[in-house]
Amino acid sequence: MKKKKILVIAHYFYPDVASTGQLLTELCESLTNKFDVTVISTVPSYTGKIDEEYKNERFYFEKYKNIKLIRIKVSEFDKSSKKSRIKNILDYFFNAIKALKLCGDIDIVYTISQPPILGGILGTIAKRKKKAKLIYNIQDFNPEQVMAVKYSKNKLILKILMFLDKRSCKKSDLIITVGRDMQNTLEKRFNYKNVPKNVVINNWIDENEVYPVSKDDKKILKFKKKYNLENKFVIMYSGNIGLYYDLENIVKIMAEFKSEDIAFVFVGEGALKSKLQNYVKEEKLTNFYFIPYQDKSQLIYSLNAADVHLVTNAKGIKGVSVPSKIYGIMATNIPCLGILEKDSEAWKIICESKCGLLCETGNYDQIKSELSKIISKKEAYLKEHLTGRKYLEKNLSKEHSINMYIDELEKL
Repeated sequence: MKKKKILVIAHYFYPDVASTGQLLTELCESLTNKFDVTVISTVPSYTGKIDEEYKNERFYFEKYKNIKLIRIKVSEFDKSSKKSRIKNILDYFFNAIKALKLCGDIDIVYTISQPPILGGILGTIAKRKKKAKLIYNIQDFNPEQVMAVKYSKNKLILKILMFLDKRSCKKSDLIITVGRDMQNTLEKRFNYKNVPKNVVINNWIDENEVYPVSKDDKKILKFKKKYNLENKFVIMYSGNIGLYYDLENIVKIMAEFKSEDIAFVFVGEGALKSKLQNYVKEEKLTNFYFIPYQDKSQLIYSLNAADVHLVTNAKGIKGVSVPSKIYGIMATNIPCLGILEKDSEAWKIICESKCGLLCETGNYDQIKSELSKIISKKEAYLKEHLTGRKYLEKNLSKEHSINMYIDELEKL
C-alpha cells in the first residue's frame, strides 16, 4: 500500500535544541514507518549563529533517518536584538513558501504555531498550493501569550493577529492542542460555536531516555561537584528562563531562604537569565546557582541531580501554553512544586498524579509557606510524592501520544 505523503513545516528541527524541534524530530522519526515524511525547516540556527557550511545556498537537501529535509538559509541573529530576530523569522517565512515548490505532491500538511501566527499562515498557504489536508498543532496560543505578559498593548495589532490566527484555525482540517485548558481557549475564541475540529494530544519526554537515577551515580556526583552542589538540598528550575514563568517574583521569595544547605538552581538559558543573575549579585545571595543549558544526552543527569523541581507559569498563561518540563520531571520520579494557575493542564496533571505540591501563581505568601514545608520536612515530602513516573508510564508516555498522532493522521 502506498504511503501517504506528509509535509512537516517546522521552524526548528534536529540538531537544533528548541523543545518543539526535539518533539517534532521524535514525531517524524516515529511516523516514517507508515508515512513518507518531508520536513521544511531552517538550517541549524537556534543559537543565532550559523555554521559556514550553511551560508552559501538558499536551500539544502538532506536526509535524516528516512526523513527528507529541505533546510532554509536564514540570517544570523542576536537574541537580545528584536530587529535581527524579526529578520531571521521573515527569512524563514518567505523562503519556506518558496520551498513548497521543491517538495512534490503532498497529502497532509502539518504545521505548528511557531513562529507565532506565521506558522499557521504557512500551513494555510501550503494547504492551498498542495491541495492537501492541514493539521495545525498549537503549542502556544498567540496573540493571547503576548497579551498575558503585556509584551504589546497595541489593540489594533493584537486584533489583526487574532484575526489571522483564527483564520488559520478555520482553514485547518484538524487542530491539535497540547492541553485540556488550551482546548477550552480554542472554544472561547469561537464563542463555543462552529469550533474547528480539534483534539488534545499531550507533549512528551522519551521515558526510555530519561528515568530515575540514583543520587550516588557517578555522573550525577560529577555534575554536582562541577557546579558546587555537593551535600546540598537542590531545588531546581530547568528550562527556558523566559518571560512566561513569573521567575522574577519567585526568586524574591526564594531569597528569604538563606541557608547554605539549600541550593536554588536554574538550568538553562533565556531572556531573563541575566536579570535574575544581576538580582542575585546585587542582593549578595550565595545559595543561588546558574547552570548553562544541558545537552539532551546529559538531561537525565541534570534532572536527577535535583531533590525538588519547580514547574511555573506566569498569570494569564493558563489555556495559552503548557510547561513541557513537567514530563521530564515526572520521568525522573522527582517531586515538584507547581506554581501554576488553578485547573491549568500542568496543575491537573500534578493533582491527578499526586507528584508534588501546588500553589497558585501570584500567591506569594502561599509559595513561601510551601517552600518552608519542603525545606523543613525534606524526607517526608520526598517520600509522599514519588508517584510521577508511574502516572507518566500509564497516561503520558511517548508511545501513547505518538499513537494518537498516527490515529489522527490515518483518519484524514
